[in-house]
Amino acid sequence: MSNPYPPIKIGIVSISDRASSGIYEDKGLPALQGWLERALKNPLQFEPRLIPDELATIQATLIELVDAGCALVLTTGGTGPALRDVTPEATLAVAHKVMPGFGEQMRQVSLAFVPTAILSRQVAVIRDQTLIINLPGQPKAIAETLEGLKDADGRSLVNGIFAAVPYCIDLIGGPYLEADPAVCKAFRPKTAIRTFL
Repeated sequence: MSNPYPPIKIGIVSISDRASSGIYEDKGLPALQGWLERALKNPLQFEPRLIPDELATIQATLIELVDAGCALVLTTGGTGPALRDVTPEATLAVAHKVMPGFGEQMRQVSLAFVPTAILSRQVAVIRDQTLIINLPGQPKAIAETLEGLKDADGRSLVNGIFAAVPYCIDLIGGPYLEADPAVCKAFRPKTAIRTFL
C-alpha cells in the first residue's frame, strides 16, 4: 500500500569545524536522520549539510534550505558558550519569528541528565513557512530533547519538543506531519487532526 501521508522535505545540518574538515566522523547527521525516520510516518526527503562553525556559512545554509522548500530544518552543534559556537546567532539572524518555548523545553529536558544543560543556547525560529530548531550536539541528547523523558512503563514524564513540531508546522502553512506515537506522540487540538487512511 502506498504511503497516504504528504511527502516532507527536511533540512538536517551538522555544524562542526572538526567534522566538516574530516578530523573526525560526523555523528550529527546520522543521528538526526535516524531519529526522524523512526518518528515520522510521512515519506521523507533529506537535505543534509555538514558545515564549519562560521556565522556567514550557517546563515547562508539555513536560508538555502528554507528557499529549497524544507518544512523543517534541524541543526546540531555550535550551541554552547565556546568562542566558536555561533549557531544560535546565525539562526536568530535569519529569523522572521522567534519561538523561545523550544529552547526552554530543551534545557528543561537536558537538566534531568546534566547540570551543564544551562550552558546550552539552543533557539528555534520561523523563517517564511519553515521551522528551524537548534538541537544539542550529542546524538543521545538529540533523541532525549526530541522525545522527552518516559518512565519504565513508557509514560511521559517530561515532554520532548517534537510533540509540538507537527502542529507548529500546520500553523505556519506547512505540510501535515504524522508522528509515530510509539516514538513521540505529537499533540494537536481535535479540530486540527486529519485522517489519511
